[in-house]
Amino acid sequence: MPEQAHVAARRSGVLRVPASERVPPGFVRLSQGDSAVALPQWPDGATPSLLEEYQLAPFPVERAGETRRMLAACLRVCWQDLSADPWPGVAVPAEQALSCYRALTGRTDDTTRSWSIGALRRLNETGWISLGVPADGNWSDLRPGRGRLDLAGAFVRLGPRCALWPADSHAQLRDVVRRIPPPAPTGETGVPLTGLREEGARDLEDLLGGYDERRRAELVAAFMAVEHAAEPVPEARFTALRDPALRRTLAEMLERRGRTLIQRRDTWISGYRDGLSGGDASDAGRLGEGERAVLTLVLVHSVAIPRADGLLGEDTWLSPYPVAVEELRRRTLLPIGELDAALRTLRQCGLLTQVKSAEETGGGYVPGPQFHRLTQAARARLQEELILAAGPHTPLAVAIRSRRSTRPLPTEPSAPGGTE
Repeated sequence: MPEQAHVAARRSGVLRVPASERVPPGFVRLSQGDSAVALPQWPDGATPSLLEEYQLAPFPVERAGETRRMLAACLRVCWQDLSADPWPGVAVPAEQALSCYRALTGRTDDTTRSWSIGALRRLNETGWISLGVPADGNWSDLRPGRGRLDLAGAFVRLGPRCALWPADSHAQLRDVVRRIPPPAPTGETGVPLTGLREEGARDLEDLLGGYDERRRAELVAAFMAVEHAAEPVPEARFTALRDPALRRTLAEMLERRGRTLIQRRDTWISGYRDGLSGGDASDAGRLGEGERAVLTLVLVHSVAIPRADGLLGEDTWLSPYPVAVEELRRRTLLPIGELDAALRTLRQCGLLTQVKSAEETGGGYVPGPQFHRLTQAARARLQEELILAAGPHTPLAVAIRSRRSTRPLPTEPSAPGGTE
């Protein structure tokens, strides 16, 4: 089912497909050697930068400045033929990207190197670059997991997300690349790459084709807003959210992608449709046991306990009551390194937000913006799971297990997370 493929792609960033198979409708196929991935098409060539026109905050990026500068450095060293498209470019030793980053920032201290390696990790995990080793025309991905990122012998190339840059943005990107200082010469040469981009069948054209140019643009703008904004979108800002007929079409567009419209008073946002699964437990977008344990701890101490104390009256999974890192360390059996790695992953997924305070002992973690995207059924299911985790032997937990055992277990609602 195409909507299942879209859910899996949204969770893991890209959809890995056999090189011999056609991609589902609404995808772009990127083939290199024996491997191929697919990414969802943006309708009418729109990009998430459209949010700037409406002054909407995009999904937050951790250490956004360092991450953007590292992406620029990777573009500088991997896009060597400016007369061609950026993707696929060439693969170069990762140290060249780090050298270019140092030349760009003018800093060479150990802290800068640590930040730059962290930025490389984030870009690699979100599909903007790919770290690996080229061999015999193929590419072996570097999978750092939760531990230290070892770049010895690693190469970097532009990731599949770079292939989605619109053609009319390439001129601006060329100007950016020309202004970036080159890395220090190392005598190592890049490995030329070949790649093929193929557009799949458009899955939304039959819905958009019946509208004039203005209303079509309004539908696309609302679609990109509810899919990519960090917070629920006020309906007053978008005609396609205010007008019932256009809103029905918008809901059908989202349904094709495995998504649904969620209303919170006079605001709207999208979320996973109930009953759809994004793949098995090995899916790259799924959380590991450590991340789930840490997320549960934060939900218990930041939401469940304040709600039980009457401090959170509304049925919400967002909270102004942060859980300090010291509290998490006391409550978990995870080693400190694994706890820090889990917190980093959860922040990157938007499942947790770090709250800073002027007080030395203040601040901590609260549920992140992805919890805006829970449907009512998913919210109820999450509430039950939290009760089972926090008080498995309580009468309420016994009642939940009894009710579930007497009826067929519904498909597990999709988690709010994934790599947005």
